Amino acid sequence: MHATTYRTHTCGDLRLSDAGKEVTLCGWVFRIRPFGGMTFVDLRDRYGITQLVFSPQIDAALARQAEQLGREDVLQITGQVVERSNKNPALTTGDIEVRVTQLRVLNTSRTPPFTLEDQTDGGEELRMKYRYLDLRRRPLQQNLLLRHQVARAVREFLDSQGFVEIETPHLIKSTPEGARDFVVPSRLNPGQFYALPQSPQTFKQLLMVSGFDRYYQIVRCFRDEDLRQDRQPEFTQIDCEMAFVSREDVLQMFEQMVRHVFRRIRHVELPEFPRMSYAEAIRTYGTDKPDLRFGMTLHYLKDEHANLLEEHHFPVLDQAEVVAGISVPGAASFTRKQLDELTDFVRRPQIGAGGLIHIRWLTDNTIKSSIDKYVPAETLLSYAAKFEAKPGDLILLIAGQASVTRRALSELRLELGRRLGLRAADQFMPVWIVDFPLLEFDEQQRRWAAMHHPFTSWHPDDDALLETEPAQVRANAYDLVLNGVEIGGGSIRIHNRTDQMRMFRRLGLSEQEAEQKFGFILNAFEYGAPPHGGIAFGFDRFCSMVIANQEGIRDFIAFPKNNMGRDVMLDAPSDIDPELKKELGL
Repeated sequence: MHATTYRTHTCGDLRLSDAGKEVTLCGWVFRIRPFGGMTFVDLRDRYGITQLVFSPQIDAALARQAEQLGREDVLQITGQVVERSNKNPALTTGDIEVRVTQLRVLNTSRTPPFTLEDQTDGGEELRMKYRYLDLRRRPLQQNLLLRHQVARAVREFLDSQGFVEIETPHLIKSTPEGARDFVVPSRLNPGQFYALPQSPQTFKQLLMVSGFDRYYQIVRCFRDEDLRQDRQPEFTQIDCEMAFVSREDVLQMFEQMVRHVFRRIRHVELPEFPRMSYAEAIRTYGTDKPDLRFGMTLHYLKDEHANLLEEHHFPVLDQAEVVAGISVPGAASFTRKQLDELTDFVRRPQIGAGGLIHIRWLTDNTIKSSIDKYVPAETLLSYAAKFEAKPGDLILLIAGQASVTRRALSELRLELGRRLGLRAADQFMPVWIVDFPLLEFDEQQRRWAAMHHPFTSWHPDDDALLETEPAQVRANAYDLVLNGVEIGGGSIRIHNRTDQMRMFRRLGLSEQEAEQKFGFILNAFEYGAPPHGGIAFGFDRFCSMVIANQEGIRDFIAFPKNNMGRDVMLDAPSDIDPELKKELGL
């Protein structure tokens, strides 16, 4: 067979209007179905699936050859497009099939170690080892194609707003703040090391000093940190910075960008992005990443503001720093088994609550609880009223140390939202979280640390508190949270040397240490640095939320690492050649 081109069409192109045409297709064998002497083959490429027909009435030798084909063999075929008698509405090509007149096997395939169907039988580690096969599956291909469209929509918007895409270095200086650096030994400078960037933070600030007032970059970043389903050692950011802006300017700009992406990719108009202070988010939802798709906010019987509890001679309540809970509408009918499951859930080590108190306000207006012998029914009824509950509702209480109690209630709220179907996959509720604490105290190192990074400015009203009451200083920072997932964060930056040195001193750096580690940016601030601020979106996480409204990111990355930071396909990290070690002085 001598074709002038490998293919005239893709496996997703052909329609009923193409009937009668002679076409050449290339692709992989997806399914083979022998039927009454004929063989039907589904040929797949990234564009779709086309049914092929091998008929002994047309070519007996060709039909016998088709019977020997294996799954994932690579074919080139030529044939005539005809209308299908049994149409398949699930396929875009389902009205036609191709009667094959010529067949060329371009390559054969071993039987894959797992099925390449939408719902595969392969475990995660096996699929990551054979990632190039996993990526043939339609769901992953669609994810990566949509990821490409998200990137294009981001660039489209930022380009329209005058942003300039500028690349920054990947071999930089290691700095002590933030997560651990990945380091790279220098052969030409024995005993010295580069670091891979955790973000282009200082470079984008230097670009503002350089006069590029609107910068962006879709950039690879690296952090040597413990991994979760939404973290990878290498990841991609939409990194942006603007000069001559206030916090509100930044929020408005990137709210528009997110709206644009959702409109382009999901054809969804997002609701208004409300602003919520960090303090309000922690108090109301127990987290700075609240999911606003449903209610069940936290209510307090006892905290630093008030104590509405009576003395019950019940140490769990009487001695707790905080007693708080949520009201679950219509859940008074939960069984003992369901309540025990929720108790076990909050007792897990990663949550750390001591237990769970339940109060059931039954529809006959009676109260049943797990603390009946300590608290009389009328008192329990008054507690239920404070939670804005009604007959048929379930109140769940946790008592203990403030941060643990709030975190446990936040996780419990999300778990109940999942179990009750309140976290709708087709609903998107964004919120800006603002006014974070600038600093947090590191108990291990016994010093103050930057909650975001050391270049974040503080609220002007809190200037006098930086040296005297650092815990009270609010950062001029902001996070964008969508359905309980942080998808972006940034701040207005410090832009003069005096304030930057004040921040470094507050973090425990001497002037000499600050000069040694950050002298380049301190010097730049002396040459007319403009007021500036920016934001970075975790692009992998952003894509997972835009495309599928889910937190896990691996299915939206072509070649991810596993939970141990390993590439099981390449078997990396691995040892290196002894001669190379010697050259590097290792």
